[in-house]
Amino acid sequence: MEIKVLGTGCAGCKALYATVEQVVKELALEAVITKEEDLMKIMEYNVMTLPALVVDGKVVAKGKLSAKEVKDVLTK
Repeated sequence: MEIKVLGTGCAGCKALYATVEQVVKELALEAVITKEEDLMKIMEYNVMTLPALVVDGKVVAKGKLSAKEVKDVLTK
C-alpha cells in the first residue's frame, strides 16, 4: 500500500502525517508513507482542500481527519 499525505507543510498537514504513521503502526499495515509538499505535484491530484490523503494513487479523503477516520479509510 502506498500512502501519500498532500500538504504544503502546515500544522494540519503535519498532524495528518503523524496520525497516518500512528494508524499504520497500530494496524501493522504494510505501507510506504510519503509527504508531498510540492504544490505543482499536489495540483496534479486536482485537490482544492488540504491536507489530502492519497492511497495507491487515489484521493480518499480531504481536510482534517481524526485517527478513527484514518483507520476507517485505510481498512476499507
